Amino acid sequence: MVITSSAPGIKLQGNIGKITSTAFARQQNCKRLLPNRSISTDLLRVCGSLLPLPLLLPSSLSSRARGNDAGEMAPPRTVICVGDVHGYISKLESLWANLQSALPADAFAAALVIFLGDYNDRGPHTRRVLDFLLALPARHPAQRHVFLCGNHDLAFAAFVGALPPPPDGSPFAATWAQYIDNEAHEGWFRGPGHEDMHVQGRRWGGVIKERWNPKKGLPYKGSIYDAQPTFESYGVAHGSPDLMKAVPEEHKKFLHDLVWVHEEEDVRIDTDGGQILCKLIAVHAGLEKSLDLNEQLRVLRTRDTRVPKVQMLSGRQDVWSIPQDLAGKQTIVVSGHHGKLHVDGLRFIIDEGGGYSDKPIAAVVFPSKEVIRSTEGTASQN
Repeated sequence: MVITSSAPGIKLQGNIGKITSTAFARQQNCKRLLPNRSISTDLLRVCGSLLPLPLLLPSSLSSRARGNDAGEMAPPRTVICVGDVHGYISKLESLWANLQSALPADAFAAALVIFLGDYNDRGPHTRRVLDFLLALPARHPAQRHVFLCGNHDLAFAAFVGALPPPPDGSPFAATWAQYIDNEAHEGWFRGPGHEDMHVQGRRWGGVIKERWNPKKGLPYKGSIYDAQPTFESYGVAHGSPDLMKAVPEEHKKFLHDLVWVHEEEDVRIDTDGGQILCKLIAVHAGLEKSLDLNEQLRVLRTRDTRVPKVQMLSGRQDVWSIPQDLAGKQTIVVSGHHGKLHVDGLRFIIDEGGGYSDKPIAAVVFPSKEVIRSTEGTASQN
């Protein structure tokens, strides 16, 4: 497993990474909860209610903060962020079993689980993946489940008519103009229903002329999105408009309801100096570094489908780092999308699989920052 990070202090335990970043020292606005000495539980509660965020729990208080003594504050809620699945049901089932085995039973049972998007394409079992995800609330009723939209999911939704309409009532055809020069090369879908289809749906369901993807070193699977396995998982040929009828209504609703961003307050994260409280922003690809953060969040929160290509769901280097507007703030930004496992301070990119058949799906667990991986369904199962 390769982890790229400019943050020091990364420790690996076999092929499961437990990341203990000393980037804490660089977070200048982190406030100490109390002096590093023994203190009563009552005073801890009072001070915890008065001090502003961000909040540091010194290491001398870590056992109390985790609720080891009767009557003390409850342990922090476990937050699990799951990387891109890309149609690999055996990897997803393996990762879920490994998470359940690795975590305390009560922590897993009540966890907040954030799936970072890209459930379809490349792997052979998109239909079964969506069935698995849809069943989770009934299987684990005490958990909270958040399903983010990835760029592949947006395109799938657009093709089957499940994409939320533009907020101003404009037609989806208005998204074509910016990329119209790519239509012939990418072989955009031109079958029934294309007349008012979002540009990403047309690209997804098309047939690309080139057969080789030089970036991945693999052949394309049908379209520029590698959508052929998704069509076939529903029993239809790639590019067939029959997919619109073959996808069950509950799957269309799942695609329609996907959120583009999730914001969670008061997420605890371990550092060498103790736990700190952070805000967590989860978005499939990331946040653009130099663009206005509020405008980016507006597009994401409102799911503004007027945008032809949402960089926060599909960008690369432009969304790799923490945006300037969040510099110096205690905010975790976690994403998938990039085909890498990368940690730099509070920036987490969790997509070790990248849609490759021989690589695992990974998840990061907070507050520990432990990385758990699938161990089945890959060519390498170290």
